[in-house]
Amino acid sequence: MKRVKTYIPGLDEILYGGIPERHIVLVSGGPGTGKSILGKQFLYNGLTKGEGGVFVALEEHPVSVRRSFEHFKWDVRKYEREGKFAIIDAFTGGIGSAAQREKYVVKNIDDVKELSENIRAAIKDTNASRIVVDSVSTLYLTKPAMARSIVMQLKRVISGLGCTAIFVSQVSVGERGFGGPGVEHAVDGIIRLDLDEVEGVMYRSIIVWKMRDTKISMVRHPMDITDNGISVQWDKYLKMSNWSVSIQPLPQKDVDEMRKAVEEAEKEVEVKVEEEED
Repeated sequence: MKRVKTYIPGLDEILYGGIPERHIVLVSGGPGTGKSILGKQFLYNGLTKGEGGVFVALEEHPVSVRRSFEHFKWDVRKYEREGKFAIIDAFTGGIGSAAQREKYVVKNIDDVKELSENIRAAIKDTNASRIVVDSVSTLYLTKPAMARSIVMQLKRVISGLGCTAIFVSQVSVGERGFGGPGVEHAVDGIIRLDLDEVEGVMYRSIIVWKMRDTKISMVRHPMDITDNGISVQWDKYLKMSNWSVSIQPLPQKDVDEMRKAVEEAEKEVEVKVEEEED
């Protein structure tokens, strides 16, 4: 199976090599858990490897999106100038002088067809293989009954054009759902980020809830947000109760399997690059 490596430290290990190609992955979590950072890191890492990318901004002004990339010293403006990266402005509705300079603008956020057409155009213009929609739950907050239908419409366009995508999904503090009825069944994978308080201390964690067509880690892993983005402690797991937390090492058998899976995925990427060069 062809996989798309995220190149996020520790994430490819718990995915046993990376995200299967053309998969739509829901990254779900409460506020401050690192969802948007993970999506942007996924995009930027692809850009540095020669893969085009598209970011669909539903909750941030495009100016703020670029600034948030720059916070981690991820220079996306360079790739915009080269035509390899694009931001779709689905936030401003084209209002404001800055918004008028954007190439891809969605005037009516309730029009999924207009959004899909912009995504299609941006993918073709940038030759994108990675897409991030942040956050997809904005599209159906006021019409939850449409959640699955909206996600499926976007999935058909994005996956149909050969892209792999991360859909950021918001949930409330303490909520253990995934952000929208039926959405969890429409997507190919779910990654859940959490920020839990135990005895006055906050703990970040990540768990792969599901991923079609591949083996995944079945434990909750500690996670950090550093100056370089997200880093997953893939060889450890978080043991948590209402009154205590401990970080335990994974069994060596699991560590060896994950490491081998990543090595095999890296070989596949090398072969793909050689074929493209030929």
